[in-house]
Amino acid sequence: MSINKKNIVLLQGVFNASIFDLLKKRKIKEVFILEGRPSLEAAKQSSRELLKRKIKATLIADNMAGFLFYKKLVKEVWLSYQTADKKGALCHIGGLILGVLGRKHKVPVNIFPNKAKLQLLGRAKDITYFNGIKVAPSGIKGYVPLAEWVPSKYITKIYE
Repeated sequence: MSINKKNIVLLQGVFNASIFDLLKKRKIKEVFILEGRPSLEAAKQSSRELLKRKIKATLIADNMAGFLFYKKLVKEVWLSYQTADKKGALCHIGGLILGVLGRKHKVPVNIFPNKAKLQLLGRAKDITYFNGIKVAPSGIKGYVPLAEWVPSKYITKIYE
């Protein structure tokens, strides 16, 4: 796979559609999209919107982000958020680790409004099943937080 190491953005969350126009206007050429388990809505929405704007997109599993930072492939992170103030922002689950990684690797972490109100907690079935197929043995419980607070020290810029 050929990767342009100069201008790679990492997107995490389900965004208000205007972010994709902003990326196009900024001439962003390549984007990594985190899948957004368990619903995969982030992958579906971002993929469609980026394809419409002819921006090259690569879909990755949520837990691959650390590897991308380690390989110095991420130059900018965008998280979607429901609400933000001077103390931080309520983002999709996984936003905090991306904020920590961004800070450690000196990569800017921007936040942009979410497409819809975040659900705070999912159902156990959302993680014990994948695409209708049971992936966990009987007796295994599922814990599915879907949102988390990202403190402002991990956020570079808030877009409204």
